[in-house]
Amino acid sequence: MRLIVTGGCGFIGSEFVRQALARPEVTSLVNIDLLTYAGNAENLISVASDPRYRFVQADIADETAMQAIFLEESQKTEQPLDAVVNFAAESHVDRSILSPQDFIRTNINGTSILLEKARAHAVKRFLQVSTDEVYGSLGPEGYFTEETPLHPNSPYSASKASADLLVGASHHTYGQEVLITRCSNNYGPYQFPEKLIPLMILSAMQDKPLPVYGDGLNVRDWIHVADHCEALWQALLHGRAGEIYNIGADATKKNIDIVRSILQQLGKPESLITYVTDRLGHDRRYAIDSSKIHRELGWKPRWQQEEGLVATVEWYLKNSSWWEKLLTKN
Repeated sequence: MRLIVTGGCGFIGSEFVRQALARPEVTSLVNIDLLTYAGNAENLISVASDPRYRFVQADIADETAMQAIFLEESQKTEQPLDAVVNFAAESHVDRSILSPQDFIRTNINGTSILLEKARAHAVKRFLQVSTDEVYGSLGPEGYFTEETPLHPNSPYSASKASADLLVGASHHTYGQEVLITRCSNNYGPYQFPEKLIPLMILSAMQDKPLPVYGDGLNVRDWIHVADHCEALWQALLHGRAGEIYNIGADATKKNIDIVRSILQQLGKPESLITYVTDRLGHDRRYAIDSSKIHRELGWKPRWQQEEGLVATVEWYLKNSSWWEKLLTKN
């Protein structure tokens, strides 16, 4: 199995790459990553020497660069590439509010270029890794299903929804074999420190204030990154072309409860919690219905949220050299 993975040095992408290279059927994996602020080559030190692995620092929105990479890989053998798995994206809501053009360029233009190159070089499958944020905000009850209308509320989620629509259009217009997955909030090792869970962990470890937006009662559905990537494998290998699969762990929790759990595990006082002005357009509640991927592909999450959060805190405690470099660089 020969793969191109984009954004493979990021949090979720690097977990997928590590899982991929643990599979004997993967004979070649090209990782394309521009190494912007959230991309970190050190996330893949454990597989860097694997002869099946190749890293290319490039921008998915650079059509010339993408053409060169796809052409080179296509000429290595008579057999076409098996899949493109697209993780590459600008992904932080706050940054999208400040600089939406960066998100439009990478998330929309970049995805369009990848789709075109995959078609031109007869790549068998294209997996678009998306987010539940494209659905917008839920009320106090209910769940996002694959039929929930798109209602993105930030430049980030709007750019991801746009990319999803381009992927779907490629299937209906060109017959391209595509899949879209939409996942809930991820957590686990190697997550960039601006995200909620690592930000709270590192702030608490250093006895710094823990900034919590608004009243802290926003609800999110959390899934361990390893479970997410295992679901992606099932979708890539066995999912029906043209379909959307929601991925979640049925583990909704208020943000403030996540913060309190972290403080309790670290033995830190709740007085470190500092409520700050709420984010513009902050969605109130997300919750994912994953019954389709359970039913069709037999996937179910392995990590319970409590044990996953404990393991994540322990990882950050043991890997200070990893996150200290990031904090210094950024």
